[in-house]
Amino acid sequence: MASAAEQLAANLNFSAFGKAEELKKRIWFTLGALLVYRLGTYIPIPGIDPAALAAIFAQQQSGIIGIFNMFSGGAVGRMAIFALTIMPYISASIIIQLMTTVSPHLEQLKKDGEQGRKQINQYTRYGTVLLAILQGYGISVGLEGAGDVVLDPGLYFRISTVITLVGGTVFLMWLGEQITARGVGNGISLIIFAGIVAELPAALAGTLELGRQGALSTGVILILMIMVVGVIAFIVFMERAQRRLLVQYPKRQVGQKMYGGDSSHLPLKLNTAGVIPPIFASSLLLLPITVANFTAGQGPDWLNTITAWLGHGQPLYIALYATGIIFFCFFYTAIVFNPADTADNLKKHGGFVPGIRPGKRTAEYIDHVLTRLTTVGAIYLTFVCLLPEILISQYSIPFYFGGTSLLIVVNVTMDTVAQVQSHLLAHQYEGLIKKSKLRGARR
Repeated sequence: MASAAEQLAANLNFSAFGKAEELKKRIWFTLGALLVYRLGTYIPIPGIDPAALAAIFAQQQSGIIGIFNMFSGGAVGRMAIFALTIMPYISASIIIQLMTTVSPHLEQLKKDGEQGRKQINQYTRYGTVLLAILQGYGISVGLEGAGDVVLDPGLYFRISTVITLVGGTVFLMWLGEQITARGVGNGISLIIFAGIVAELPAALAGTLELGRQGALSTGVILILMIMVVGVIAFIVFMERAQRRLLVQYPKRQVGQKMYGGDSSHLPLKLNTAGVIPPIFASSLLLLPITVANFTAGQGPDWLNTITAWLGHGQPLYIALYATGIIFFCFFYTAIVFNPADTADNLKKHGGFVPGIRPGKRTAEYIDHVLTRLTTVGAIYLTFVCLLPEILISQYSIPFYFGGTSLLIVVNVTMDTVAQVQSHLLAHQYEGLIKKSKLRGARR
């Protein structure tokens, strides 16, 4: 029999949405913030020639710079003020989280609750500014060496470019935090999501144009569309998959009545890390060669060799990408889910897994199950992200139909819809409390 919450969720409709004023305000705020982000991707940095930049980018967009352009919503191709997007923030988050495991100070801050989390976020912001300065300076130098892209090369151009790009990254970081606090969904993920979705119509038109010109056959295009639908369905199925551990609570007597004796479940998701591993792996691959492709082959031989090895479909790129995804699957899962804490909480509330001794043995059992689930989840993420990459390298299909982009779009959509449903559910409960003549409601 469905619970009261499930029955209430089943009755959610558009009339309930129309009455949820707080939710509508959050949605409008989110849409407005994403619109500001999209407008910023069309404002170029000062001192560059757009025509010369477009010519250089057209030669390099088949490589890893094309992936960077996908995450930025086309801002890299236009060298806009948001060209760095929030990738420095993601890279800084990776560094801080890695340092948390080796630094006693950061580890203690992590255990200090809300205050410690705010301090770690502050360190992440400082790291974001530092990385953005380094990447912005590298891009300015790379643009100066890319031919006639820069109208007036020199120190002034480098300083103005660094200030513009760093300001754009800091603004996006602030905008993402505002969306998370005052809007719906995770702000950072929604910014990446908006960039990918905004370029989908152009990518679809480009694919159809390739078919019209004969570069892609009709059969390949149909197979591509079927593959996209199949990958989306597979992602939804795997993201909703979970292992439920049975948790039993003992009976206890209070006076003449017996309480407890109920059973519950501890849900463990197959993919606990979500969309984080592909984003982290991509950002690490993008970081060292942000400038390399803008040298137009005029850089050192070793740099050109690395750039070629990190092209789509190349063995080094596939190996590093797969390794990064697998590593961050286990690393991020270990950060967000602590089996020892979960076992202690179950023990405090009298819960236990049937057949497993409470405490340390329960923590070991949960860790064993979680490790097996994470292994399957890592294989699933690697398969979804790498299979389309190989097909893209063979048939020159736009990046927007790749596994990483589909994974981000589907995950962010599911998370945002879940938050919208949570707000609607909370509004429904508030309505029920107001209608009922309860003493607590009148207070």
